[in-house]
Amino acid sequence: MIKIYHNSQCKKSRAGLEYLKNKGIEFEIVEYMKDPPTEEEFEKLLMKLNAKPEEMVRIQEDYFKKKLKGKKFLEHEWIKIIVQNPRLLKRPIVEAQYKAVWGDPVENIDLVIK
Repeated sequence: MIKIYHNSQCKKSRAGLEYLKNKGIEFEIVEYMKDPPTEEEFEKLLMKLNAKPEEMVRIQEDYFKKKLKGKKFLEHEWIKIIVQNPRLLKRPIVEAQYKAVWGDPVENIDLVIK
């Protein structure tokens, strides 16, 4: 089952959701702002993304600019920071059984739904 990690307040996330709908694919919406992943779930998602946690951080967020910018963190610290502050997570993320992608641009989603 395809999952989309979605924030309805985000234009890019809404575009990713619409893209999936237009493809006619069954998917599950994960509203990660209401129900953030656990650290373990996020680690598994990062493995599917083939990404480091700091690569999935939205650097334009005020929290990042005020509290994190210019600081160095270990990987497990980044994971904890993102899970505790889910607004920092780039979106949308679309996850399949063995792979996940950041859906910006939305065409990236094709990499997991084919």
